[in-house]
Amino acid sequence: METEALILEKLHQLEERLLRPEIRSSKEELMILLADDFVEFGSSGRIFYKQQITEALTHSLTEHMKLMDFQVKILASDVVLTTFRVVKPNEPREAMRNSLRSSIWKFFDDRWQMVFHQGTPQQWNTLCKFSNYT
Repeated sequence: METEALILEKLHQLEERLLRPEIRSSKEELMILLADDFVEFGSSGRIFYKQQITEALTHSLTEHMKLMDFQVKILASDVVLTTFRVVKPNEPREAMRNSLRSSIWKFFDDRWQMVFHQGTPQQWNTLCKFSNYT
């Protein structure tokens, strides 16, 4: 198994990859990165599965997003929790959309795949008070 530093680097790259518009709009890329039993708890309160989220992402407009405050917690030798904040920098500061995100990744078939994801909107005034959410 890889060291924690290598796992952090690899999963950081994968999470950033999933934020890129060209990856989010590619059904083929999403099918590789998301596990077959993938589940997402959306900020809307809805639950999405791999097929639903793949269809939704490939048919939506995606804006530039910036990943910040990335951390990993190794839960088992082949399971990792990632936590981070996503900022949409093209929005005015007052309206800047921020969200706290968490993902569970599992290593199988010689690659990491996301099995769970959750995004929670974060208010700007909360962000100012708590710049480090962990």
